[in-house]
Amino acid sequence: MKEEPVASRSPWAFVPTLYFAEGLPYIIINTVSVILYKKMGIDNASIAFWTSWLYLPWVIKMFWSPLVDIYSTKRKWIISTQFAMAFCLFLAAYALNTEGYFFLSLLAFAVGAFVSATHDIATDGFYMLALNKEEQALFVGIRATFYRLAMIFGSGLLVYTAGRIETLTGSIPLSWTAVIGASGLVFVLVPMYHTFALPFPATDSKRSHGDATSDVPFLEIFRSYFKQEKIGTIIAFILLYRFAEAMLLKLAPPFLLDPRSAGGLGLSTSQVGLAYGTVGMVCLVAGGILGGWLISRFGLKKCIWPMAITLHFPDIFYVYMAYTQPDIGLAYVLVALEQFGYGLGFTAFMVYLMQIARGRYKTSHFAISTGIMALGMMLPGFISGYIQQAAGYQMFFVIVCVLAIPGLLTILFIPKYEKHEDR
Repeated sequence: MKEEPVASRSPWAFVPTLYFAEGLPYIIINTVSVILYKKMGIDNASIAFWTSWLYLPWVIKMFWSPLVDIYSTKRKWIISTQFAMAFCLFLAAYALNTEGYFFLSLLAFAVGAFVSATHDIATDGFYMLALNKEEQALFVGIRATFYRLAMIFGSGLLVYTAGRIETLTGSIPLSWTAVIGASGLVFVLVPMYHTFALPFPATDSKRSHGDATSDVPFLEIFRSYFKQEKIGTIIAFILLYRFAEAMLLKLAPPFLLDPRSAGGLGLSTSQVGLAYGTVGMVCLVAGGILGGWLISRFGLKKCIWPMAITLHFPDIFYVYMAYTQPDIGLAYVLVALEQFGYGLGFTAFMVYLMQIARGRYKTSHFAISTGIMALGMMLPGFISGYIQQAAGYQMFFVIVCVLAIPGLLTILFIPKYEKHEDR
């Protein structure tokens, strides 16, 4: 007799692994790739410009998200996209040993970005189907924790390991082939586990084409979003709030890796993995946790200005490091403080995006806001490398500090919503 599929299972059996698998490709594609290409000898302008394109799938994923509803189940989408991610990572690892490694590996990462964005859609949808409302509330912190652990694993452990392999073998391509290949192996093992661990929720079924069309009123969703009060200033806020930080994000790892003679700090790959990917990422998480607690206690209206300043003020630490080129110990401390401030400021930003997602289509509105947010990370990256190469690290970080001002000024004009009420 055929065994009936399990309709429910303890969320502990799959939520941690689902969100670890959601976070790892994002950090590899958007952050680790920058360090990889720097070590492989690509110039800063090319790195910043081309890797900024990798944000695009997260900008536009809202446009194909209904396909995840129409075709197959979210469970099947999760498992298939995880296997597809393994293929993309193996392809990128292989490409690093070819003559045209830059564009071949970039192509593999680009395909992986679309796969990862699709996996995000399916995972978030499955979370709402497989867990009841009480469980969803309980596991919000768990999913966020494992997503961030994936970021530490990617930008910390993988980068550190690449550096150790590079030191032992003297081969940069081999070191990165090994760690990207190992990441691919993770995405062979994870979907194999999920094949048995993921439940089969009764509501996780594909819709007919007719039902999907009627259930997803695209034009009405977008019309209601762009008819919001002061929508122009809201969009300006979303695009400009992290404009300066987006520029810094693309050039911080190259700055840490570049030799002192080129204006950098001359850190090794392993040291960058510890400073930026481990200590810095832990401080980022701590800043996010503290930011959430402060907003829950005092409210966003009281917190948004100090948190926004906390986000941008530590950028001046990079100006200091560019001019003084301090020793490694002080660099660790300053990078950690900058990441802690970023965690605080980013939390206020995300809470605001949640508060403007109001009314009947709040889920879709939040997706639109996060798409615009990803665009706000992508656009500055296009120009950051060219500006740095033309101005040098010292003046580049000064420019970053100046460009923080427009984002701060938009806070004066955006509508303030303290309570998340429907309208």
